[in-house]
Amino acid sequence: MNAKRAQEIAASPVMANVTYNGERIYIEQVDEQNGTALIHPLHAPNNKQRVAVSSLQEH
Repeated sequence: MNAKRAQEIAASPVMANVTYNGERIYIEQVDEQNGTALIHPLHAPNNKQRVAVSSLQEH
C-alpha cells in the first residue's frame, strides 16, 4: 500500500479490510512524509504500533 491510499483509508468513515502480517488492523494516522502509519489490531485497540505503509495490505 502507498501512503496516499493509507491516508484515504484513515480519513474514511467506512471501515476498510486492511491487514498487517495477516492480522486485521485499524489505521489511526498516517505520516506521508516518512511513509509510516500508526495502527492497532481490531481486537486490541491499546496495542498501537508505527509501521511502514508498504507493509499494509488492502483486501
